[in-house]
Amino acid sequence: MKQNILLLLLCIGLLLLPFLLIKEKPAPKLELDFEIECPILIEVKGELEKIPLETYVLGVVAAEMPISFHEEALKAQTIAARTYVLRETNYGDKAISKTVQKQVFASEEERKKKWGASFDEYEAKLQRIVASTEGEIIVYKDQLITAMFFSTSNGQTESAESYSGYAIPYLVSVPSKSEELFSPNVKKQFEFTNKEWANAFGLQWSDSMAKTFRVTKTDSNRVKSIQMIGKTWSGREVRTLLGLPSTDFTISFQHDKVVVETVGYGHGVGMSQYGAEVLAHDSVKAHDILLHYYKGTEIKIFSTCLKSPTNAKNSN
Repeated sequence: MKQNILLLLLCIGLLLLPFLLIKEKPAPKLELDFEIECPILIEVKGELEKIPLETYVLGVVAAEMPISFHEEALKAQTIAARTYVLRETNYGDKAISKTVQKQVFASEEERKKKWGASFDEYEAKLQRIVASTEGEIIVYKDQLITAMFFSTSNGQTESAESYSGYAIPYLVSVPSKSEELFSPNVKKQFEFTNKEWANAFGLQWSDSMAKTFRVTKTDSNRVKSIQMIGKTWSGREVRTLLGLPSTDFTISFQHDKVVVETVGYGHGVGMSQYGAEVLAHDSVKAHDILLHYYKGTEIKIFSTCLKSPTNAKNSN
């Protein structure tokens, strides 16, 4: 009886041995140069078919940044766009819209229409840039960041905390100087009649609007809120109501009109695209441009299949 029990235990042990060996097998070492067996496809709302990740990234850079920009600025945009879509879609598990609220995307047909006779030249340029950064992402403590970017700053980026009320350690305010050297959108002026001004806020015009007007600003000199006739609007709300390019604005009431002057273009959080262009022309490489705008982050390479980051190669 005892021998039968021992024999039974031995058979069970032999049966379980392969599973025990598999369980104790060490995790595979991540290599930088490996063959991708399961490429990530991005579902873009409005597009008929899913798009390979790197093709999608090329389409975003073509839509979001002027093709005339310095290659290092375009590389920085490429890495930011890749990081953004991977986080936003959970590595391709969810669809993404092609709007300014997410990332604008230009299909090959749209790129041909946009670039005309220069299509082959510009397409080759972007293909080379995207390939040189393939798989590179921005991480904070080994987690994909929300790689926010915008067009033009007012000399200082906005912190996530000032923008939304929620602090994000890598989205803090940093200097972004001399963008007026390249950007046509640094300063703008808008005029509204008194009636247009009041209508924008859903009010009827009265002289008390100018008399009670007060403004509160953030540390980056953007408007946090305005107060008028006992009511308050956030700077972001005013920007939307008036169709302004930025929340850095000054308002002056002049008899029968209201004049609004703005500085910068976009929400101001994360990487300034024209700031990246300035840095690139100052011989700053793509990785260092990104590390300037996204504080405390690292550039790494991710494995498409394992979805795990590892140290990035020096592509600069």
